[in-house]
Amino acid sequence: MEQTRKNFPVLSQYVYANTAAAGLLNDNLLEWRQEHDLDFLIGGSTMKTKAMMEYIPKVRETVASFCGSKTENTALVPNFSIGLNMLLEGLPKNHNVLLLKNDYPSVNWPFTSRGFHIFYVDIDEHLEDRIFNTIKENNISVLALSVVQWVNGIKIAPDFLQLLKEEFPDLIIIADGTQFSGTTVFDFEASAIDVLGTSGYKWLLAGYGNGFMLFKDHMVDQFSVKTIGFNSSDIDLNGRDQVRFAKFFEPGHLDTFNFGSLKFSLDYLEGLGMHAIEAQLNTLSQKAKTAFADLGLLEDAVVKRPSHSTIFKIKDDADRFNKLTDEGVVCSQRGGGVRLSFHFYNTEKDVETIVKILKTTI
Repeated sequence: MEQTRKNFPVLSQYVYANTAAAGLLNDNLLEWRQEHDLDFLIGGSTMKTKAMMEYIPKVRETVASFCGSKTENTALVPNFSIGLNMLLEGLPKNHNVLLLKNDYPSVNWPFTSRGFHIFYVDIDEHLEDRIFNTIKENNISVLALSVVQWVNGIKIAPDFLQLLKEEFPDLIIIADGTQFSGTTVFDFEASAIDVLGTSGYKWLLAGYGNGFMLFKDHMVDQFSVKTIGFNSSDIDLNGRDQVRFAKFFEPGHLDTFNFGSLKFSLDYLEGLGMHAIEAQLNTLSQKAKTAFADLGLLEDAVVKRPSHSTIFKIKDDADRFNKLTDEGVVCSQRGGGVRLSFHFYNTEKDVETIVKILKTTI
């Protein structure tokens, strides 16, 4: 992974610990984007028409292959938030919905704005137990959550979701994978998740304006989605009544620049090897968790859980955020603390540098 750092110019200037806010652009993707727009400059509508007809289906196939989903159940959307709002327009309001308190607003707000009967659980070291008990006691029919929490990086245990499905087979599990996709090997069809939506600008390193929604086959019976447009029918004037479920999420033309960037980045990650990326992130997670915990900077909910992502919220006493940024560390202020997040282009030395700075604030 060390060899990949040269492809990310930002890393020569800063310790970049902010992928949870925005993943980095690499030199190779920039070159592809420039070539794409040069082709558009020269070819105009001829280039765009051909690209939309031939290239966009390849993007969908690449997403499906990367995530282990069925191509026909894979929808390309500008971002997770739009995809979820489209989906919920087709969900009957008689569902009891379980959300996580203080989950990402784009997960919770689309439900709260539509009048569903909503229950909440706290995000702490007992998260899985709280979810299970609330579902059992309140006849919950929909669970919606981020796989990885945006503020403190708490990650729902994949095995737990499988257990939920075994115990409550009719439960619809809707997941936001924006802080998850691109961090681990994942097989959607083998998972317990029924709907997974992801924006591509964070851990997938695909830039803004692209994302996807994945669906299990039986979701067509659970949602009556109304969104539709000419592109839903694959530009077929006689195809309005033959639109498959996933294409209701693609009513208009899809930008070959943005979604081409997504395909390029997924191919790039596959080239590096998702197993290797996952291993690197596990190493960084363990090192950072141990170091931050030893400094007393992590909340108990994170320290007491057996595994964690590479997103950490540390206490912001003594103006730590300003100290870190003054020393060239790119990070974010979230949830009353400082959020640090590490991707495969980070190194153990990056963690050590941050720890050294933090020690001066204690």
